Amino acid sequence: MGDVLPRSYARPAGMLPPNNEFGIREITPGLACSGPGGAYELVERMEYLYVRVVKARGLKWSGEFDPFAELRLGGYSCITRHVEKTASPEWDDVFAFSRERIHAPFLDVLVRGRGFAKDDYVGSTRLDLGILPDAPASVQPDSSPAPQWYPVFDKKGEFRGEVMMAVWFGTQKDSYFDSAVHADAAFPVDDKLAAHIKHIRYDVPRLCYVRVKVTEVRDIVFADKARVGEVFVRSRILGQVHRTRTSMDHRWKDEENGHLFVAAAPFKDYLNMSVVGVKNGKEEVIGHVNVLLDSFERRCDARPISPRWFSLMQPEGAAKIDKYSAKISVVLCLECGYKVLSEPVHYLSDVRPAAREQERERKCIGLVELGIREAILTATRTRDGRGSCDAYCVAKYGVKWYRTRTVTDSISPRFHQQYHWEVHDHCTVLTVAVFHNSQVGDKGGLVAGDPVKDVLLGKVRIRLSTLETGRTYAYAYPLMSLHGGGVKKMGELRLAVRFSSTSTLGLFQTYAQPHLPPMHYHRPLTVVQQEMLRREAVTIIAHRLGRMDPPLRRECVEHLCESHALRWSMRRSKAHFFRLAEALEPLSAASAWFYHVCRWTNPVTTVAVHVIFTMLVCYPSLVLPTFFLYKFMLGMRNYLRRPKHPWHVDMRVSHADTAHPDELDEEFDEFPTARPPEVVRMRYDKLRSLNARIQEIVGDIATHAERARCVMTWRDPRATGLYLLGCLCLAVITFSVPFQAVALLTGFYLMRHPILRQRLPDVVANFFRRLPCKVDCLL
Repeated sequence: MGDVLPRSYARPAGMLPPNNEFGIREITPGLACSGPGGAYELVERMEYLYVRVVKARGLKWSGEFDPFAELRLGGYSCITRHVEKTASPEWDDVFAFSRERIHAPFLDVLVRGRGFAKDDYVGSTRLDLGILPDAPASVQPDSSPAPQWYPVFDKKGEFRGEVMMAVWFGTQKDSYFDSAVHADAAFPVDDKLAAHIKHIRYDVPRLCYVRVKVTEVRDIVFADKARVGEVFVRSRILGQVHRTRTSMDHRWKDEENGHLFVAAAPFKDYLNMSVVGVKNGKEEVIGHVNVLLDSFERRCDARPISPRWFSLMQPEGAAKIDKYSAKISVVLCLECGYKVLSEPVHYLSDVRPAAREQERERKCIGLVELGIREAILTATRTRDGRGSCDAYCVAKYGVKWYRTRTVTDSISPRFHQQYHWEVHDHCTVLTVAVFHNSQVGDKGGLVAGDPVKDVLLGKVRIRLSTLETGRTYAYAYPLMSLHGGGVKKMGELRLAVRFSSTSTLGLFQTYAQPHLPPMHYHRPLTVVQQEMLRREAVTIIAHRLGRMDPPLRRECVEHLCESHALRWSMRRSKAHFFRLAEALEPLSAASAWFYHVCRWTNPVTTVAVHVIFTMLVCYPSLVLPTFFLYKFMLGMRNYLRRPKHPWHVDMRVSHADTAHPDELDEEFDEFPTARPPEVVRMRYDKLRSLNARIQEIVGDIATHAERARCVMTWRDPRATGLYLLGCLCLAVITFSVPFQAVALLTGFYLMRHPILRQRLPDVVANFFRRLPCKVDCLL
């Protein structure tokens, strides 16, 4: 498929594919809009009516009121935010109406006050949409027109003031598109709802590891005036808490690496360190100190950091001690040479370290462009007796996340928004997720009471290294939702993605570079540390993005960052096992082929193998060239059958279609479990039986390994003697006989004719099975 993108599709809008279609589907190509330079865009052109309500002046009403403007266009209605007690309010709000949904020829603008009756208003004006010029045909339209004053009149036709507005037709490339409130919903859009459905870009905060290593505490005094006793140091940054071991000499020289925390720029939080004494099983805080994170030394390499001394302060409410001079020695630094992992290593979207100077070392090697076109979804709620959905998409790559506007009350939302990111390592993953906005009420507005969680409808992952440079991929990706009741197809998402390279040499050099920054190899983190720090990083990101307007909810961040990827799941275990079996299938096929060669199933093939084997043994210099030539020819043959479609979330690879309901219920159970005791007991018994089989396999492997080692330890003197005698004989034979003859005889022996074979095991296998192992030592 070329660079041409679709405008029409094989299936009518709003109609889902059959239930048995769970794979990726290529979009029927068609013409797309082009820009001034003839370059194809990734999304279709969509026209909007933009209304910018700037301010009002000279509003006349009996008494004080809180004015706001209401826009009415056919059956659509939206309002600006209200301004308290003024006759000259300033709003500067922008609203957008999809032109294909506009059926009314006029736009009515009413100035009202908060608390007015439904039919009361200060004044109104009507605009004729027929006199507006069409949207510009270029990709980048002209700037919006200057706002102008419009008079407003009351019901009796009397002048009541003026409203400054600008009204024009534009496209999604307009400069006001990102900040506009899309008001073409089936219910009124107020200012609170508008803040939760608009388009926004999220900038993920720069994260950094914080290393805290306590070395010594001096001059501490307990509450009973004693200076000797067991103490430990508790360190805290926001919700992250670590503590040292309990020490009697008040030193911790053996803790080489200390503790690691996660912090976010601009590092204005504090590290709280408390020295806690332990006496008679009770803990008492002896002293504490707060240190600003921004004052820590920054380290980008493995150089040592000198410890710093801090004076401790007495805790509040404690008895005052004269000449209190307790001190603590601690090594503090911001580890800027690491990449803070907020997602699993397999799904990384950015591999650059926290240090900005090291970020510049990884030059930009390309650009990835994403066009989120439209979706066809199943209904997630009922509104006015019909199925409905309030969907939005979130695209995540690197530190820039984009959230599309929420298309309310539609099971066929059309987004047609395009984004781009710089690529510094193409072996990364772009993630797009579709959510149902549960904050929108059934009748419009925000839901009352505590907000409910947004529902994940499906995810699409695109690994950039699998994309051809310069090619545009336009596909309809299936959206799968997995929950305790099973797997369900929630629809499909139509995307267009293109990866372009700015440096072909840099693209190939990437394969020779380490996947992670050097500090991950100079001072590697343990698996437990990585997972613990990753959870903290996800918490910080969710907290920061949840404070933006509109907020990105915590459940969305957790889904995008795969925060539950390492939970126990029988379904995932089966999927990983069959993935391993499929990956090892070529070895299994080669082993089966060699077995049939040795059994002379096809005499012609066996004779040919004998001839080739003899040639390679007689001319050993041809072994490696023949091997690499075979790999080259095999790869060129596979090029003709190379995959044409990108990967997608596959239900069969995930083993979601065959998972037992109890396995899914166990996968989505919280930790600690909330299930009844009888269910937990049943799952525990099932896990015991599974572990028993795994235990048996591990025991067999250990037995074979011990036998191979015990053959040289004289645990069985006769077996060891026979083995050493055989080694001596083989040494003499291999020294006296040419290597080619030994190799030929060995190969011919393995591939001997079935007439020369017997069903009993050979001598070597019998000898190995009789060797001793440590099974006798087990209870």
